[in-house]
Amino acid sequence: MSIHTDIGYATVHDIFVRGRNLSNDIIPNADFAEMACLCILGRTPEPNFKRMINLLLVTSCDHGFTPSSISSRLTFLGAPESLQGAVAAGLLGAGDRYLGATQNVAEMLVTWSKGIAADAPQAQFDGRARELLQSYRSDKKRIQGVGHPIHVEGDPRVPALRAISKENGYYRACWRLLDAVEKIQAQEFGRKLPINGAGAMGAIAADLGLDPRIARGLALVGRTAGLVGHIMEEAVRPNGPEIWDVVLKEEAKAH
Repeated sequence: MSIHTDIGYATVHDIFVRGRNLSNDIIPNADFAEMACLCILGRTPEPNFKRMINLLLVTSCDHGFTPSSISSRLTFLGAPESLQGAVAAGLLGAGDRYLGATQNVAEMLVTWSKGIAADAPQAQFDGRARELLQSYRSDKKRIQGVGHPIHVEGDPRVPALRAISKENGYYRACWRLLDAVEKIQAQEFGRKLPINGAGAMGAIAADLGLDPRIARGLALVGRTAGLVGHIMEEAVRPNGPEIWDVVLKEEAKAH
């Protein structure tokens, strides 16, 4: 019986990741985005691809008080000795509504953009967007990647993510379909729901050709750094007790 992984292994004197020597080859030369691609995809990315991976990591890092950061802070309040527990609590709160929606968007766009070339006429994307919206409406399903509880007039991240995607050659079929969904939904279905950050990140991941699960995974990697920041702030300038106090007061009112 042989148990092995293609990702890496260690000998007495060396460590190898995807066949490359960690100490002699990777550490002196690679940055984190390159290392992430090497581990996850099994290859070192070309510069434009790496730029987009880095974009996904940076964009998902933090968004202020969210369910994930609040979960981390409250876990740290109860268990200040467990940094890893507080980070894990925040990551467990990243699901289909917050952060993890990048995977759902990527899956939707990959499915609905099939058969449309990246340089196809705009009418093809508009037509496919119309079909998508009609299908989701008929099935009473929520469209992924649009709308935001705070950025109701438009997510400020989206124009920057779109522009960088275009600059690096990754504004392709999935991005174009998502833009068409936003347009057709407003023009023909009477609902103005701007693309949100998760939508843009899902479009990027889909146009990169990533497995949609990797989109969620990279979002979690990026958010981990943000959660460490929240926990470190909580250690010196706590918000957890005040959050807990709000719950106690509301509970007292209810009774």
